[in-house]
Amino acid sequence: MNGNSSLFRPTKHNQLLNGLEIIGKVGAPEREQYEFDLKLELLGAMIKKTRQERHLTQEELGKLIGVQKAQISKLERNASNVTIETVLRVLKALQANVKFKIELSGDDLNLAS
Repeated sequence: MNGNSSLFRPTKHNQLLNGLEIIGKVGAPEREQYEFDLKLELLGAMIKKTRQERHLTQEELGKLIGVQKAQISKLERNASNVTIETVLRVLKALQANVKFKIELSGDDLNLAS
């Protein structure tokens, strides 16, 4: 990346959390995108952790919702290219309590946690 960029994506999110890197100003598009990506990564990690706590393999979870093991693996690594329907089916199979908070601002639809 060039030196003029206000966006730097650290290889580990804890670098951001520890204050080692700055990802744009609050409300800036690059910061919003980074925070969205981070939420998706955390969702995948949460699904993996919950699956393991339920003593399920990726293959077993996949069979419960009718998808291949590879799709569960992909979801756990990065939830960005998975449909909401699939995420909801996974969470239901894991017996998770799901709540959404939707914030509307102008023409944008922002999902907030």
